[in-house]
Amino acid sequence: MADVINRPWLERYDEGVPPSLEYPSGTLVDVLRATAADRPAHAAVIFKGTTLSYGTLDRLSTAFAATLAAEGVRKGDRVGLLLPNCPQFLIAQFGIWKAGGVVVAINPIYTEPELELPLRETGAEVLVALTRLYARAKAVQPRTSVRRIIATNIKEYLPPLVALLFTLFREKKEGHRVTLAPGDAWFSSQLAAGAGKPAPDVTVSAEDPAVILASGGTTGTPKGVVGAHRSYVQAGLQLRHWIEALCAPWVDRIMLPLPLFHVYANVGVQGMALMGHNPLALVPNPRDIDDVLATIRKVRPAFFTGVPTLFTALLNHPDVREGRADFSSIRVCFSGASALMAETRRRFEELTGGRIIEGYSLTEGMMACVVNPVRGTVKTGSVGMPLPDVDVLIVDADDPARVLETDAVGELLIRAPQLMDGYWNNERETAISLRARPEGGTWLHTGDLGYLDSDGYLFLVDRKKDLIKTSGYQVWPREIEEVLAAHPDVLEVGVAGVPDPARGEVVKAWVVLRPGTGSTADDLRAWCKTRLAPYKVPASVEFRNELPKSMVGKVLRRMLTASEPPA
Repeated sequence: MADVINRPWLERYDEGVPPSLEYPSGTLVDVLRATAADRPAHAAVIFKGTTLSYGTLDRLSTAFAATLAAEGVRKGDRVGLLLPNCPQFLIAQFGIWKAGGVVVAINPIYTEPELELPLRETGAEVLVALTRLYARAKAVQPRTSVRRIIATNIKEYLPPLVALLFTLFREKKEGHRVTLAPGDAWFSSQLAAGAGKPAPDVTVSAEDPAVILASGGTTGTPKGVVGAHRSYVQAGLQLRHWIEALCAPWVDRIMLPLPLFHVYANVGVQGMALMGHNPLALVPNPRDIDDVLATIRKVRPAFFTGVPTLFTALLNHPDVREGRADFSSIRVCFSGASALMAETRRRFEELTGGRIIEGYSLTEGMMACVVNPVRGTVKTGSVGMPLPDVDVLIVDADDPARVLETDAVGELLIRAPQLMDGYWNNERETAISLRARPEGGTWLHTGDLGYLDSDGYLFLVDRKKDLIKTSGYQVWPREIEEVLAAHPDVLEVGVAGVPDPARGEVVKAWVVLRPGTGSTADDLRAWCKTRLAPYKVPASVEFRNELPKSMVGKVLRRMLTASEPPA
């Protein structure tokens, strides 16, 4: 059947944004090499006062690729990155790609059980880790395929004076001073060993896998989303054209406080910066609002990326409230990951004089985005319209074959060139999420409910069935339920997200204790703290005599949250 998609949003595009784009056949590695050859001194990465040029990033990543190849990393092999936002992340990432490897991007605040899962499932044999995380990585190594850990200290790319102060006053106290076990290596030594050596003789195409990112999908169980090299180029170009009116290529700086292990930053912002040759200013910890403000002051970014909780935190900072912060350089901000309150947007735009554009995507979409225009109409409650070459359909949630009309609520489907290739080693879940349709091509079934208005603006009315989004992070209830269920006093447990004015949602657990036991809420939260990242630990625990269940015995989370007050 011919493509019969109705695209009313095209008439609402900002002037100069094309309805469709032509995409180069290469990868971000090709973009890096070309830019390094054309303008080697042009700034690629800004970090804490240190600037890495395109030439330096290209040279160092080639050196790392050479050492990876010498140690046996071949095309298709997975290499883990357990790093915050820092130059080492990008150097290692491009080095892995040049060696033909696949990046496994891992949340650096994962606990040991959480860290073990992606390493074991992907079969990664090499892991690059921050020194502060080295002991944690060593603890899980025996239960994974990891044969070598390459450690790097955050101070390696700090300015000399800052690095000295860090060494004297923070390095030992914060756990960065470590002794490597036999067989492991320093990242700096690897770069030195590979200096001047040619890149491995390996051909990497746009269709080859580039990254594995974590997602819960529509079923709520953690999975690895495989993204191809083309996704970075395609998403980057789409976003580049969308914001070009307010963020000039080559010149304007893009600030990235969001973590590079997440699709938002890794594919969307990184791709956009590389495709536009914009200097990318990295912030290692977005919860350090003092540092975020200091970076804004020093870097003077034109484009700022965040999540609603970050914008709220900035607005509530004393320096901002008292008028001591200067946001005048910011012309456009991108907000994603959870719903942006209209009042937050109003206050931030009033403060900066810039514009916050809210958008929507998901890891499986590889930043196939729906975004509000940077100059045109923003409709309250809408996440915007599809980018060039991104199509959306609203279908009956129970009968996906039936396409719904304007303003009718149903499941959101997305078609775009950069969609994920699938879930790592999980054909069954891939077949659930990616399906062919009569309209042509492969469509991603998001599991989210929403509707399109007559102008093609998308309004979301419900999130994925059970996914919790807290402070921009994704939390899968089943994972927390399994941790709590392992407690000897817990008989039954249900977990869901409840509204929170500061974080959007927080995790809440409903627990039935075994007869004769007496664990408290604090006891159960302490149990979780040793097994889960902080944002996954239940903010509250409610004890009940029984939990609502379906006919087949499944705990009904929607009934647990029905009595919760709104935020």
